[in-house]
Amino acid sequence: MVKITFSIIKADIGSLGGHHVVHPEIIDLAEESLELAVEKDIIFDYFVCNCGDDLELIMTHNKGENSSEVHKLAWDTFLKATERAKELHLYAAGQDLLADAFSGNIKGMGPGVAELEFEERKSEPVIVFMMDKTDPGAFNLPLFRIFADPFNTAGLVIDPRMNKGFDFLILDVKENKQVKLSCPAEMYDLLALIGTTGRYVIKQIQTRKGMPCVSVSTTRLSLLAGRYVGKDDPVAIVRAQSGLPAVGEVLEAYTFPHLVAGWMRGSHYGPIMPVGLNDAVCTRFDGPPRIVSLGFQITNGLLVGPVEYFDDPSFDRARQVCNEVSDYMRRHGPFMPHRLGPDEMEYTTLPNVLKKLEDRFEEAS
Repeated sequence: MVKITFSIIKADIGSLGGHHVVHPEIIDLAEESLELAVEKDIIFDYFVCNCGDDLELIMTHNKGENSSEVHKLAWDTFLKATERAKELHLYAAGQDLLADAFSGNIKGMGPGVAELEFEERKSEPVIVFMMDKTDPGAFNLPLFRIFADPFNTAGLVIDPRMNKGFDFLILDVKENKQVKLSCPAEMYDLLALIGTTGRYVIKQIQTRKGMPCVSVSTTRLSLLAGRYVGKDDPVAIVRAQSGLPAVGEVLEAYTFPHLVAGWMRGSHYGPIMPVGLNDAVCTRFDGPPRIVSLGFQITNGLLVGPVEYFDDPSFDRARQVCNEVSDYMRRHGPFMPHRLGPDEMEYTTLPNVLKKLEDRFEEAS
């Protein structure tokens, strides 16, 4: 068995025409950087793409999770891309790069990171999910359905290898604490946490025997910067088949365009739309939020593929519902529930507006 690490590291380093899409030159620059890293034996293989305005670096290597060498490769690539973005006067160039210099690990510096180290199986299908205009809690509902809901995943009932359930590692993004809960035994406790999507997020999922299945990027940019600097636009890695949910069971969870936080100025709730790469362009009110799914086969550490799962007419109904729900939510304008609640709005620009009214409040009679 070959032990490999599958890494996704992403960042918004500048966009063409607003917060919408990565410039093609930026994609080319990143590919050149990663190709050189292959020649230097830093990584085995790579795939570069974008989900909306986020540059996505997908890599395989044998350096393990949190490798300083691999993370520096990503950081240097983002710096080069930012320099070109500034030359092109792209919007919000370098937005996600919150640090001045690399410090050994890219986590906490702005870019999002999801990584899984595992022994490559005889057949190793891996699914990559990339979101734009939302935060890590957007993965809570679909991942629960995939790994804990038998109405979504038949294998939880009829596959003896899955029948014992899975362990979920939950991160409290505000307190930076984590807890592991097992399903189905602790399902209700799990739901009590992950239903609060702005605070408790699924970080990892593994089998009851400890085999890694899922990794989610959990960066909250507003908590790092203390202010709104753009949405987190999370990514996730999901292994499938052979004792894990089938690819079709994984994708089934995204036929429901559930409400997520994000959209315009990161301040609104709206449905998330499953699309192919070409349609991952959030134009209407900087939305609806998008999710792209790519499927790879890992062969001796190399990437075979990808296939674009959501570029499929079977998701047309989900996209139609998403547009209908978007119309409904948009009609609320600046009112809740379209606008986020006060806890989430605390990190947007709204407090600056409210501050000027503080001295005008008087005791009510």
